[in-house]
Amino acid sequence: MTDSQPKLEPAQLGAYFALMEVAGLLRHGVEAQLRDAGDLSYVQFQLLARLGLDSPTGSHRMTDLADGVVYSRSGLTYQASLLEQAGLVERGPAPDDERSVMVTITDAGRERLAQVLPGHVEVLREMFLKPLSGADVTALAALLRPVRDHMRSSPPRSAKPRPRKGTASSR
Repeated sequence: MTDSQPKLEPAQLGAYFALMEVAGLLRHGVEAQLRDAGDLSYVQFQLLARLGLDSPTGSHRMTDLADGVVYSRSGLTYQASLLEQAGLVERGPAPDDERSVMVTITDAGRERLAQVLPGHVEVLREMFLKPLSGADVTALAALLRPVRDHMRSSPPRSAKPRPRKGTASSR
């Protein structure tokens, strides 16, 4: 690396590596629990949780779900299709815009969510929260909130124009 290349301070690099390692280890533990307890992928759980816990109506637009779980539209469509085949969600046109697709959690989806939640919470407590005090958790949330908000301040992925095939990526 030459002196003209941008560098991170050791503390910045250490924070980045620690965050990525924690996220990777936690995701691995969560994914194993979800697979074992409910035959769900992490993304499928996120969809069910957003629909069943985060939405008063149990429904969301597909594009809003894709932006919320930070997943591609095509990938989310595939995951929603698997959940629909399993009877855990239903999809249909939005009442105010037939071009938009709404996803709604079913009673079976709520049951599956209730089945995996206790173990999910236990994994979070054991792997992530156990070494932290209540003050640490509050401080961590306060530190991560502005980072998340900064990252989400640009248009959501679904609102960004899609690159056209055959165009230069440097545009």
